[in-house]
Amino acid sequence: MATPLRIASVNVNGIRAAYRNGMGAWLDARGVDILALQEVRAETEHVTDLLGDEWSVLHDAATAKGRAGVALASRGAATIHRVELGAPDFDSAGRWLEADFEVGGRVVTVVSAYVHSGEAGTPKQVEKYKFLDAMQARLPELAAHNELSVVMGDLNVGHRTLDIKNWKGNVKRAGFLPEERAYFDRILGAEGDADYNAGAGLGWVDLGRRAAGEIDGPYTWWSARGQAFDNDTGWRIDYQLATPALAASVTSYTVDRAASYAERWSDHAPVVVDYSI
Repeated sequence: MATPLRIASVNVNGIRAAYRNGMGAWLDARGVDILALQEVRAETEHVTDLLGDEWSVLHDAATAKGRAGVALASRGAATIHRVELGAPDFDSAGRWLEADFEVGGRVVTVVSAYVHSGEAGTPKQVEKYKFLDAMQARLPELAAHNELSVVMGDLNVGHRTLDIKNWKGNVKRAGFLPEERAYFDRILGAEGDADYNAGAGLGWVDLGRRAAGEIDGPYTWWSARGQAFDNDTGWRIDYQLATPALAASVTSYTVDRAASYAERWSDHAPVVVDYSI
């Protein structure tokens, strides 16, 4: 008998501000089993106080206070968790959190990831490439560790032109640089590959693109400039990337885009996926 599992991921852009603006009502109504958060920007006690006693919380704060931060919250406690990523001298604190969860007698490995935003031609971009290198190296290890694995979060790269409304104006900007997009070619396969998103590259599956098909979006982040949200001039940079076995169990994929600009509680929309384990 399969067990339903709902996993949501969202960059909260500061969890305390998100709760002040309505995140709690969204979470109460959404029936989430495992929640991956990015850009938490708070202490662990703040996270646990806001979420409440019914959630088991794992939180990895950034080295710099008030920056980044990733968390995993679940209805049942994780069996084990890991936070190391990359070389020993690479500071990945607040950006990578793995945990194993028992679901219906099986183990599901969930990662909350927050890739650097970067800035072309600066040291910030160098750090972003270091993180993407480490992530790319970790993915085959994760798949070998558990065939039911999913890496989710704000990965801060639009893989294809379908993922950014104004892609022509962003080809020289961090988030859509050819060098960044090449990482996703290696992970998922490149556009035009016969087995793109179905075994190409490292074999991982972009659940959002598989669900949506060959259409623009659905976008998950909108700039605060102009009328980007109202005009849906967005970027699809929030992902759930799954191993083939876990991808095969997906029953639903949704981007919880707010009904209006005023009803948003983050500049990102949650990505919610239902699995049948």
